[in-house]
Amino acid sequence: MTPDAIRHDEPPRPGAPAPASVAALRAPAPGWATEADVVVVGSGVAGLTVALRCAAAGAKVTVVTKARLDDGSTRWAQGGIAAALGEGDTPEQHLDDTLVAGAGLCDEQAVRALVTEGPDAVRRLIATGARFDADESTGEILLTREGGHHRSRIAHAGGDATGAEISRALVDAVRAAGIDTVENALVLDLLKDASGRASGVTLHVMGEGQRDGVGAVRAAAVVLATGGMGQVFAATTNPAVSTGDGVALALRAGAEISDLEFVQFHPTVLWLGPEAEGQQPLVSEAVRGEGAHLVDADGVRFMRGQHELAELAPRDIVAKGILRRMLEQGAEHMYLDARHFGARMWERRFPTILAACRAHGIDPLTEPIPVAPAAHYASGGVRTDLRGRTSVPGLYACGEVACTGVHGANRLASNSLLEGLVFAERIAADITAVPAAPPEPTVSGPHASARPAADTASPLLPSEARYAIQRIMTTGAGVIRSAESLARAAERLDRIRDEAADELRRDGKTAEPGVETWEATNLLLVARVLVAAALRREETRGCHWREDRPERDDVAWRRHLLVTLRPGGSLDVRTTDSASFPVPARPAVAPPTPRTETESQP
Repeated sequence: MTPDAIRHDEPPRPGAPAPASVAALRAPAPGWATEADVVVVGSGVAGLTVALRCAAAGAKVTVVTKARLDDGSTRWAQGGIAAALGEGDTPEQHLDDTLVAGAGLCDEQAVRALVTEGPDAVRRLIATGARFDADESTGEILLTREGGHHRSRIAHAGGDATGAEISRALVDAVRAAGIDTVENALVLDLLKDASGRASGVTLHVMGEGQRDGVGAVRAAAVVLATGGMGQVFAATTNPAVSTGDGVALALRAGAEISDLEFVQFHPTVLWLGPEAEGQQPLVSEAVRGEGAHLVDADGVRFMRGQHELAELAPRDIVAKGILRRMLEQGAEHMYLDARHFGARMWERRFPTILAACRAHGIDPLTEPIPVAPAAHYASGGVRTDLRGRTSVPGLYACGEVACTGVHGANRLASNSLLEGLVFAERIAADITAVPAAPPEPTVSGPHASARPAADTASPLLPSEARYAIQRIMTTGAGVIRSAESLARAAERLDRIRDEAADELRRDGKTAEPGVETWEATNLLLVARVLVAAALRREETRGCHWREDRPERDDVAWRRHLLVTLRPGGSLDVRTTDSASFPVPARPAVAPPTPRTETESQP
């Protein structure tokens, strides 16, 4: 069956074998365990929305998060959340803008679900407690524009602190609902039962108490909402916790990953110097939406003539425009000029950005802001259907870790929070449609002992490998790529992996299990997948810019790339037959048996 014939709502394919976990992180055996109906990994807008909706339906939920509940990527979102809320705007217009930004690879069914369900999802978010900026006289939500939007449809909060307000509201609601939370916990691997169905996760809690060290949460449904992987590059807008843990876990569990080559580089990130690494301050697209101009050192607005929307073109076009100008002039950055805003506008509309600029010695009221592109958002990820289901039964994904088909080759500005919200609600509806079942016993697996067999666990990398990976990726797989740069990056990444594997085989040595070594190992895996996909896609499309293949090729490449991890650690990279977004291939496994009220008692 070709992807053209596959529907999002297709049932599991009969006769397909249950995907086995092909690898695992080396870790001590779990020293403690707990049970839930649903375990949600991640505490951004996607994860907390799933948790709240499932809990409201009567499910026992445990939320696992890598830092504190409010420390994920959501809190860093400045611009806002896009939805057709304004007068004259329609979901159809929002759909059109999203499809254009996605450069021919969006799944229209998924986008239609996003834009039609989005407005009501935002209203439910408001009912949960989120407070958006509103007109003082009418009380109507204030809306602004961002790149790629032909309408003002971006709702914002606290001027430029939308993510922080959404996070606050959801965290407050989760705590009020009494939902079980495990903070400062790095998820390790997926647990499965004998049929191949997800049955929980292993995790490491960084602290002391009743639940510390490596443990397990057993649950019949596992939801990955782990956010992005921006830390695979040297400079990113993502927080330090964004190390691709969810994508790496899904790969090791046998799930399909799709379109990971499409990493969006935000055009306007505060430039802090050539040696700056790690999380960099974002200068929201909303600043351009309110009338700021991109200029070079001579004050020339170079985006004019490159696109009908100039500075408000889709992000990939603006990032490329900035890079081209930098290359032409031998410059390290361009400038964003918003001096004409005046003090009141800056202080009322963009207080967070104003404070960040001033903290680094730049005053936007009197001087242009130096900006350059930096890694921002992964449009690809763990492949799901319209209900958030992955190719592993019982495993769901939503938010940035997922590839739902909404973003295609380039995410439209401010669609990320909306996607997390809408698809989280869809996942919760799917999970709670059938009464929860107790998780079946897990099969003996890689965590059965403190030192798993060499053929079931990858060697761990030393913590310093993280910085080597980031340099390799920034140089070889950044904004501008080529066959030569990508092949060199792939070779250097393979060398890191092979050296660790050789040392394990030869001397039985590997890095000691710990948060930093697990993160470095996850980063290497997602970096290898990204580079392999980028090398295979021999065209320029969306936010994937191949210097040696500068044209978009719809005949050969209007299709998706799928990657799975083979036993032994090699990658299986293949393409779909067309641009249609196929359902993740699911094995035929028996559904969980609904439990009775008596069985649900402790």
